[in-house]
Amino acid sequence: MAERDMETSIADFREGESGTIISLNGGIALQRKLRAMGIREGQTIKLISRQPFGGPLVVEVNRRQTTIGRGMAQRIMVRSD
Repeated sequence: MAERDMETSIADFREGESGTIISLNGGIALQRKLRAMGIREGQTIKLISRQPFGGPLVVEVNRRQTTIGRGMAQRIMVRSD
């Protein structure tokens, strides 16, 4: 990312990069699912790994790792730390 204060999706991060969740873009069902996983505004999220061939991403929130699909990851807007 060129600008460190820029808001982007977690899907655009590099492995090991972290940031603060700014918003969850999507419908109520998606937001509810993400929040149930502990992924909510104000939390710090870190990209642990990205699976090849468009596979899911492994992220860490609250010292807990979880796997999310790329489409879902593109809706999690983050500001780099």
